[in-house]
Amino acid sequence: MQIKRDFYLQKLIHSCSNRMIKVVTGMRRCGKSYLLLTLFRQYLLENGTDEDHIIIVDLENRENKALRDPDALLHYILERIPNKEEHYYVLLDEVQLVSEFEDVLNSFLKKDWVDVFVTGSNAKFLSKDVITEFRGRGDEIRIHPLSFREFAAYKQEQPEKMWMEYMLYGGLPQVVLESDTTKKKEHLRNLFAHTYLKDIKERNTIQNTDDLDEIVNTIASSIGSLTNPNKIANTFRSAKQSDIDAKTIAKYLEYMEDAFMIERSVRYDIKGRRYIDTPYKYYFEDLGLRNARIGFRQTEQTHMMENMIYNELRAIGCQVDVGQVVAEQKDEEGKRKRVNLEVDFVCNHGYNRVYVQSAYALSDNIKRQQELASLNKITDGFRRIVIAGSMQPTCMNDNGILFVNVLDFLLNPFKYVNEER
Repeated sequence: MQIKRDFYLQKLIHSCSNRMIKVVTGMRRCGKSYLLLTLFRQYLLENGTDEDHIIIVDLENRENKALRDPDALLHYILERIPNKEEHYYVLLDEVQLVSEFEDVLNSFLKKDWVDVFVTGSNAKFLSKDVITEFRGRGDEIRIHPLSFREFAAYKQEQPEKMWMEYMLYGGLPQVVLESDTTKKKEHLRNLFAHTYLKDIKERNTIQNTDDLDEIVNTIASSIGSLTNPNKIANTFRSAKQSDIDAKTIAKYLEYMEDAFMIERSVRYDIKGRRYIDTPYKYYFEDLGLRNARIGFRQTEQTHMMENMIYNELRAIGCQVDVGQVVAEQKDEEGKRKRVNLEVDFVCNHGYNRVYVQSAYALSDNIKRQQELASLNKITDGFRRIVIAGSMQPTCMNDNGILFVNVLDFLLNPFKYVNEER
């Protein structure tokens, strides 16, 4: 059975003939090559494109080493797109292996009869600078590991069983396709050490790898917690007697973000309508990798569910911030004081905004009121949602806050993020 990536396939289809270089970005092993060279190629053939009008070059393949020379690659492609009256598709995999590949790709910007799609693993270049390097005509299509709904469509098992497996092993296709749990863990450990961390160390010529390893461990152990480089540096000094400074820590965290290993979510003052520089939260792009890093020990479902919800919101195209609401409360002595109440996610999706609270357990009324405290203070008319780990049915309370069980949300996030009710 084939793993489908219809959400991303439609993005590729819609980008055809837009006179831009289509750049498929994302973390290593998340399925970029499969999407482009298998699913997209299959779509083109099924919709009438001749085989010889699809030029595919897998630059990671040793057989194509000669084509890593920019002039050789350009000549190879030009020879295969002679007819301006017909449309051609150029699909280049791992294009960062070609020196001066920017010039090669920019050579096609004025060729209206050619659509160019590329993938690459040099995240720092292909994500951050894609628009600049392609003269304002670079179209980035960011893909992620399998979402829960993609995972569920492939597995087709009992929902609660799939939920537990996905939360533990994540959505990297190679891991999802493996049925043996021991091999799943082995794949994840090897990918983390020999693919992701190795790439970061080699690309950024990191000498002191022990510091990077410690920072990775720290972030993996504190997903969903507010932090910043200064706080991490203080922890290192007090607990590990390390003299690594906040500037170096910030640089290493940026390297991890560039490799799409983690994402940072910044704080947003909802009533003040402004961003707060620090602290912020980090989430792992794939929970399986995070769990492998800490030996599958810290499997606290509260934070893992929060990470899953964050990933799902990002995968469907939301900008996701950590919300803050300043409110007044009475202390035990009856004195009023200002407190900061947290909203897990402020999600902007097109013109829509949704406030989301992740609550793994709503065990009693006290816990329920704690989760609702921040949402009750928001009166701007946008949708407010509590995503609960329990299997309770979807309902709305008297204050207009929607309660949704996590499986309903993960299987159809658009239903709750879009404004239509």
